[in-house]
Amino acid sequence: MILARLILGLLSLSPMTGYDLKKHFDSSINHFWNADKAQIYRTLSQLVTSGLATVRTVPQENYPARQEHHITAAGRTALQDWLTGGLDRQPAREPFLGRIFFAGGLERDEIVALLAARRAEAEELHASYRTLRAELDDAALAERRGYLMAATLDHGIVHVESELSWLDRVEGNLP
Repeated sequence: MILARLILGLLSLSPMTGYDLKKHFDSSINHFWNADKAQIYRTLSQLVTSGLATVRTVPQENYPARQEHHITAAGRTALQDWLTGGLDRQPAREPFLGRIFFAGGLERDEIVALLAARRAEAEELHASYRTLRAELDDAALAERRGYLMAATLDHGIVHVESELSWLDRVEGNLP
């Protein structure tokens, strides 16, 4: 359900193919939602079947025709209802915390290695988010849509910084 609403949100920005949507997921909202290509195409098909999106074939020279998806009026209504409705609370699922929770039987150096691996991932993610943030231009940030998109990226940055701080505390206090 949430993936469908996120796709409708992206389609509300402009018509897109499944390939375009995957690129947008990877470059603009991956800091808070990830979807693989199969999930995107399956969800697009469901959106078309349910009348929330349409698909238009756009011929191209020297390339296969593009299957461009457009949000419908019903899709805009569904998106609006989701945006203004109750919050979607998702149960937390964090495999890394499962490892930490049960790591008490490991040797200290094994736990430190586990923390170091997570730190490396978090530092890479932090650098990626900071790069994306630096690429945002002032004109886009001055408009509400651009500002709110940047705010979600800022949330991701703060979240990663918090995790890095937490990793420092866990390692520093590890008995």
